[in-house]
Amino acid sequence: MTAPAQVAHLTAVLPRMLDDLETLVRCESPSADLDAVATSAGVVAELGTARLGVRPERIVIEGRTHLRWRLGDAPARVLLLGHHDTVWPIGSLARHPFSLVDGTVRGPGCFDMKAGLVMAFHAVAALPDPSGVTILVTGDEELGSPSSRWLVEEEASACAAALVLEASADGGALKTARKGVSLYQVEAYGRAAHAGLEPERGVSTTVELAHQVLAVGALPDPERGTSVTPTVLTSGHTTNTVPGAGRFAVDVRVRDAAEQSRVDRAMRALRPVLPGARLEVTGGPNRPPLEAGSSAGLFARAVRLADRLGLPEPVGAAVGGASDGNLTAGVGTPTLDGLGAVGGGAHAEDEHVIVAELPGRTAVLAALTEDLLADPPPRAGARRTGSARPPEGDRS
Repeated sequence: MTAPAQVAHLTAVLPRMLDDLETLVRCESPSADLDAVATSAGVVAELGTARLGVRPERIVIEGRTHLRWRLGDAPARVLLLGHHDTVWPIGSLARHPFSLVDGTVRGPGCFDMKAGLVMAFHAVAALPDPSGVTILVTGDEELGSPSSRWLVEEEASACAAALVLEASADGGALKTARKGVSLYQVEAYGRAAHAGLEPERGVSTTVELAHQVLAVGALPDPERGTSVTPTVLTSGHTTNTVPGAGRFAVDVRVRDAAEQSRVDRAMRALRPVLPGARLEVTGGPNRPPLEAGSSAGLFARAVRLADRLGLPEPVGAAVGGASDGNLTAGVGTPTLDGLGAVGGGAHAEDEHVIVAELPGRTAVLAALTEDLLADPPPRAGARRTGSARPPEGDRS
């Protein structure tokens, strides 16, 4: 199929794409509801089977349902990655029903990222030979991929490139870099005492944590894009007691692996200030950064292919949020993210998808997948943050 014919074909099947999107949006799939996610996986599996002609493998880990299509007999070369869980609780459809008005689709999860799944199925269905393509659809990404992380890393490690169907950045930009994430808990232990009768006998964790919050607050490096943010803090239980235990959480975002390591060393070097106090620092790097070097080659291909298709030149954007694209980049697989829908309002009441962008966007995805199958890029070195493989779980 020639480039212009591919765009014309996907334009012609746009009504079917919209029907598919409505089917997925109308099946609510909040991440924490295992039954809802299992039901959603069934709907996604049926829709993907109808478009691809192949049933997926259903993988259940810790009660969470994921789907994997490995297409053809060729070794895996290109991973298309998405998720079917959302942040929206059951009942959200009653307040924000699916709608298609004036060229805009609305509904919970339409932008993040059920439209991306529809695009993946239709892009692969448009390929003359999808052999070597793996499609992985996880069911817990919005929770930080607690059960699917090893699965994402395993599939990415076997492929030459990962294309992530998360929604676009502002204005339809592809996501060429994402910050890495580290998460910590700083716990302080002191000695409780009556605040009125004998406060001098106490060791206050409120005071200790105040010292530690200031120490952590000195770790950011704005010039390097590093944020280190103390967030939720608790200490003690009653107003007339010197608190003997407390804790606070820390959210870290970094552009590069060196900064993630620097902050990690500094967090583990924290020491108590008050005599008699004790500290415990737990947590650490959660997702490595998706650095611009991981996406540069794939982005250049996307620009070239969009020109061949007669479509506007894509633009790239670095974003602060993390996705499973951080994991694929972390194992050394060239990764391009934000290839999904154009729209906005992720996780918000104005979540929406711009219909007119779907055919061209899907055509670029199809062309990029085909190009990578024919000419896979070299892999980079792995930068794993470490994740143990859980039990295999149920497969069907």
